[in-house]
Amino acid sequence: MHVVATAGHVDHGKSSLVRALTGTDPDRLAEEKRRGLTIDLGFAWADLPGAGTVAFVDVPGHASFVPTMLAGVGPVPVAVLVVAADGGWMPQSAEHLAALDALGVRHGLLVVTRADLADPAAATAAARAELAGTTLAGVPAVACSVVTGAGLDDVRRALAQVLAGVPAPRADGPVRLWVDRAFTVRGAGTVVTGTLGAGTLRGGDELDLVTATGVRGARVRGLQSLERDVAAASGVARVAVNLRGLDRADVARGDALVTPGWSVRTDVLDVRCRGAAELPAQLVVHAGSAAVPARPRPLGVDGGDALVRLRLAAPLPLVLGDRLLLRDPARHLVLGPALVLDVRPPPLRRRGAAAARTAELRELHGEPDEASELRRRRVVRGADLRAMGVDVRTSPVAGDWHVAPGLLERAGERLAVLVAEHDAAAPLRPGLPLEEARRALALPDRALVQAAVRPPLRVADGRVVAGAAAERLPPRVERAVAAVVADLAARPFAAPDAERLRELGLGRGELAAAVRAGRLERVADGVVLAPGALRRAARELAALPQPFSASEARKALGTSRRVALPLLEALDAARLTVRDADDRRRVIAAG
Repeated sequence: MHVVATAGHVDHGKSSLVRALTGTDPDRLAEEKRRGLTIDLGFAWADLPGAGTVAFVDVPGHASFVPTMLAGVGPVPVAVLVVAADGGWMPQSAEHLAALDALGVRHGLLVVTRADLADPAAATAAARAELAGTTLAGVPAVACSVVTGAGLDDVRRALAQVLAGVPAPRADGPVRLWVDRAFTVRGAGTVVTGTLGAGTLRGGDELDLVTATGVRGARVRGLQSLERDVAAASGVARVAVNLRGLDRADVARGDALVTPGWSVRTDVLDVRCRGAAELPAQLVVHAGSAAVPARPRPLGVDGGDALVRLRLAAPLPLVLGDRLLLRDPARHLVLGPALVLDVRPPPLRRRGAAAARTAELRELHGEPDEASELRRRRVVRGADLRAMGVDVRTSPVAGDWHVAPGLLERAGERLAVLVAEHDAAAPLRPGLPLEEARRALALPDRALVQAAVRPPLRVADGRVVAGAAAERLPPRVERAVAAVVADLAARPFAAPDAERLRELGLGRGELAAAVRAGRLERVADGVVLAPGALRRAARELAALPQPFSASEARKALGTSRRVALPLLEALDAARLTVRDADDRRRVIAAG
């Protein structure tokens, strides 16, 4: 299928031409028939020789309905620009052409109608002159009369030739269907229509409905194309989508159905504007079938282009490289195209930030390139890259994180310095906590810190440690711990009391460092024994008649109640002993 939109001044015969080519009147509203004036989008289709099925989106030509016209033209790749032979080039001819040019429509046909009322040569020559310098320069031109039928076959042949040169879109690509109509069908529920530009829609698909107020899930209950039920439809195509679980009030023109995880719902974006040196304080951004007020902030220039930050009144689902149309409705003026360079731009808070951002934007040309995005963003999730329209080819370094080349290597070098500085300042607590390292390296996830670790650094107990640093103790503490171990050699369960620990200079921090280094074994707060004490105690207690009391255990281990009670609780916690209902214990693992 091909989809073609009309364009041109009011009353130049756009609807009449569509009716002549398809046999269907695209004016569907009673008001349109009463007034003889197209006021909303119309739709008709037919099989044309050499072209197959061609669906037409007929747009209003009156100046009051330019937003409606743009809603119909926005997603359509081919246009038929209609100029009346007896009317010639008119104001809406110019505005519609400016819109097509801004939207980048390159495939089209100039049709000069009413050739039965005036010689079409003058109107054709004037229109060709206007087309020069636009994206539609050099398109074929055909004259016809829908009254006499003269030239209609020429229109069909010329249109078939144009459509033959239109490149086919990706059928396996993501979907973004801009809604141009929404209505209710009795017994079916809410139905939306639009021009599917690329990708494939299927019954049962789960999509995101993106509106001005948020995003919600939507399921395709049924699908039609040109009023026929279909199991699937691929772009380019006119489609009607029956959505399950949505009320008519939930969706409107300008909303979009998109593949989940593709496109960024954004209200701040950076764009490149062609020839838009002076922008009004308020303008309207047209994207697909959406029209959203926006405030521009000029950042700088790049040759003849303006680099601009747009702040939208409502978010739109956009990707890098999208082409927007900027319009000043107060002056009925198309300002030009805007190419989306960034859908997640950084804030501009510091002095000089706009100038720095301008320099960065000069290097961008709207092509969603993974390498470029990684260089600029340093660290980004793969899901976020795909949402921006980037084809992600590299593998993540941790989780779903992708990083710029060389970033992890530089982070690893900096990490070694940070760990050394930390250990020099806190020798009793060697190793930099992962969270502290993350903040110092300005990384968004601890997993990236771990990915940056290179030998001799390693991660242990949530800290980045240098080699055997976790096992080393300051010389003073080393000597004190050796004294404790010597004390325990004769009586292994007679833990040193508080006075002895103070005498040796072993406070809470020193004891914790010794335990982490594996030089002492903690039984309870202030109660430490030599390494392996718990296993040794279990073996000693296994020699007692089972079960045994706390008093019997204290005597067997040759220690005090101060040590015996927490030692027995530690044995229970280590599942070396089990406590019976009468507070007696049994050894279940002798170590």
